[in-house]
Amino acid sequence: MNKPPLKRLRSRSPALLAAMAAAGLGAQPGPAVGQEAALEEILVVGSRIKRVDEVSSSPVQTLGEADLRINGALSLGETLQTLPTVGPSLNLNGSAGTSHGTSSINLRNLGENRTLVLVNGHRWVNGAGTRGFRDFVDLNTIPQAIIERVEVLQDGATAIYGADAIAGVVNMHTYRTFEGSRVKAYYGQSGEGDRESVGADLLLGHSFGRSNWMLALSYVDKKPIYSQDRELTAIPLNGLAAGTPEGLFRESGLAGVVSFPVPSAGITRDPGVDGSVIANWRPAVSATDRFNRYDNNYVVGPLTLKSVYLQNLTEMGDTLEFTLEALYNERESDQLFSGAAPVVRGGSRGFVIANNPLVNPFGIEFSGSDFRIDNFFEDVGQRDNVQKVKTKRIGAGLAGAFGNGWEWDGFLSWAENEGTFTSVNQVDLDRLALGMLACDTSGIAGDVSDLASGCVPVNMFNPLTPEMVDYIRFTGRDVNKAEQIDFTVNVTGDLLELPAGMLAFAAGYEYREEKGLDTPDSYINADPRVNTYRATTSAPRDGTDGKYDLNELYVEFDIPLLRDKPGAQELSLQAATRYSDYSTFGSTTNSKLGLAWRPVDSLLFRSTWAEGFRAPSILELFEGLRATSVPVDDPCSGGGAGLPGCAGVPATYVQPSANVPATVGGNPELQPETSENFTLGMVLTPTALPGLSVTLDWYNIKIDDTISSYGAQNLLDLCAATGQRCNFIDREASGEIANVIDGPINLNKTEVEGVDMVARYFADTGVGTWNFMLSVSRLLDLTEESTLPDGSVLVVDKVGTAASREAYPEWRSMFTTQWNSGPWSANYKLRYIGDTTEEPSPGEFRKIGAVTYHDLSGSYAFDNGLLVRLGVDNILDEQPPVSLTNLNINFDINTYDAVGRFFYAQLTWDLGM
Repeated sequence: MNKPPLKRLRSRSPALLAAMAAAGLGAQPGPAVGQEAALEEILVVGSRIKRVDEVSSSPVQTLGEADLRINGALSLGETLQTLPTVGPSLNLNGSAGTSHGTSSINLRNLGENRTLVLVNGHRWVNGAGTRGFRDFVDLNTIPQAIIERVEVLQDGATAIYGADAIAGVVNMHTYRTFEGSRVKAYYGQSGEGDRESVGADLLLGHSFGRSNWMLALSYVDKKPIYSQDRELTAIPLNGLAAGTPEGLFRESGLAGVVSFPVPSAGITRDPGVDGSVIANWRPAVSATDRFNRYDNNYVVGPLTLKSVYLQNLTEMGDTLEFTLEALYNERESDQLFSGAAPVVRGGSRGFVIANNPLVNPFGIEFSGSDFRIDNFFEDVGQRDNVQKVKTKRIGAGLAGAFGNGWEWDGFLSWAENEGTFTSVNQVDLDRLALGMLACDTSGIAGDVSDLASGCVPVNMFNPLTPEMVDYIRFTGRDVNKAEQIDFTVNVTGDLLELPAGMLAFAAGYEYREEKGLDTPDSYINADPRVNTYRATTSAPRDGTDGKYDLNELYVEFDIPLLRDKPGAQELSLQAATRYSDYSTFGSTTNSKLGLAWRPVDSLLFRSTWAEGFRAPSILELFEGLRATSVPVDDPCSGGGAGLPGCAGVPATYVQPSANVPATVGGNPELQPETSENFTLGMVLTPTALPGLSVTLDWYNIKIDDTISSYGAQNLLDLCAATGQRCNFIDREASGEIANVIDGPINLNKTEVEGVDMVARYFADTGVGTWNFMLSVSRLLDLTEESTLPDGSVLVVDKVGTAASREAYPEWRSMFTTQWNSGPWSANYKLRYIGDTTEEPSPGEFRKIGAVTYHDLSGSYAFDNGLLVRLGVDNILDEQPPVSLTNLNINFDINTYDAVGRFFYAQLTWDLGM
């Protein structure tokens, strides 16, 4: 039957899904795994050529609706992060060093910024984040309710899609059309009674003649889990913090006031006693006068998502169609921390406690260079970093046919991610300093009239009164946005007929513009006027304002070499190249070759070679200078003053804190990272066992000029040992590190190698249909070559290792079983993360055991369209393994499930219009 080109392509879509299910992870029941249809109608995934009668040379996994809903996940990130090919990824676990509410996917353990995320084949805008913008897509901005299937291309695809597709591509497909209405309601909570999660979706669709409209409303709300509510995280394994809410006070003048020797740790009082009575003070004991700064922090953070999505597909005749996509998404998340803990001291930071009974019971002024207070401002309240992010995107496209099998399409989209980031319960250090002076402005050179107005004397030796708290409490607000404009046009068709088939061709053009704007709170960045440190306890930073644009051209060929020959049922070559011209670093050209050989009907061999690149992100290029802190071991401390780079450091100097100040910023001279990918694999669909398909793929990826930094520790070590690069380090007269300057440069190399196996079996039996899937990934090599400041190279193989917020087990796997019989269905999922070894201190190695999770769910479909699903994730309540390299929270937040056993119920009701 002859059909118009566009209708002919659409009519094949069931076969496309069947083909992808056989080659990947798709779990659609029924005849989706018939081998002949699958092999003959495999879509060339990762290609712009619209042909379905060619085999693919690239490895791809496909997740259908059943896969996406096999467990209690309410977001795409939760589901995708369980794939064995995905490494440590950002999620909602933890407070310190976390995702700040974002969710990412990290294919091949190469980082989320080396995985390209598409929706319906088009780029998605990068996420918003603290200090500016992310260089990856936040999966929380894509509502799961609209996604019909997800394709995961596990191969380099820069020649087809452009930058960032080094590790692979994740392409999410919305429902092409939808008829009727679907209502979903979801409720879940952990076995401990927390992590209460609520979800609701409304999906409406209707066709008006040849125009189909779809509207989706989505809501997700997840409550947090607190550190004290889990045994593993109640107490940090690195011990409690030096300092208390009552404060540890040091001042040389105290020796003549108190009746006991003043230790180096200072003096303190017990909780609840009157600090105005000198006799209530005692010597501080550094080993015991400590505070659990991680109490009441989040083990898993809260999240609220609200989304509206509108889509239209209109057939404008037999050879022309129009598409429209519009999204509005809101995300709200936050992270809890202890009360602010600034180091309040005299000397270089300029703090003074006046000799005034309103603020000081000791009758002496605290002002010397040795004056210091280690104090947690718990009276002010826990610090809370709150993110409110709005994502807006609209895209429109046309697709048509010229005739003779030639087709074209064009798409234009605009997207914006705008975030407001609020820092609650910070401390205004200038107001604190003035309050400690009992509001005496004499001797202050600058204009502090705004601070003096309503000034409240602040007595640090007793609990702060509500009036004091109101005076010194500060809330900061930063605003940033990422904006993207993307235009693509493609044309594809058959160039000529060769003896083995048609030579297919695709070519296209893309224009893209990326912008980023970060506006920090102006008061945080203001110069201090009463102290000499900074204005607030929030770290100051310069704003960021940057953009770049690019133009790209590509061409792709699918060349049939042999067909229906002995030993070669099919042999084809795929070739593509892409030219990219960036306004920042210039131009680059990247190519790809793929070979697919089927010696017999049931066996396919495939291989690819690809060049790729990752363009420097706006944050890496243009980030304004910002203050931060980093953990280091100062080589000049504790007797190291005699080293060549430690001249001027007192011999008695001892590093007072593990974290030291640092300054980082962008580098507009950065060049792109470059990569080379190889894959070699096979697909087996034995005719002797219908329903079985097995894929096996080896991969190797090498990346040069990876964007990194020397690191504060390496700079300190080189300076101390050789005197080189000491200009990157500033010190106080006491020897204490005042600042380390670091930033991004093209510095390192990375190589990853591994093997993936996916086996699927479908069977239709007398007791229902069964879908089995086993996915196994083995990591053979993950080598990072780091160039040190002295020019030497440090090579580290990370396979089987674990460190802070990253684990690289040699083995990961997943097994699923899906059973359907009439209205009944049941699903089982096993997730396995292999063992690793961590090095909590040099030369000390510790094994972290393997972890296995079991998920189970079942459903019943009523005749009226109502489906009820009940499930339990992590049935055995497997807890995260203890890690001594993640001491603040005691486990790796980017690798393991922190929720524990989780129960959920979901109602789905499909209704007519």
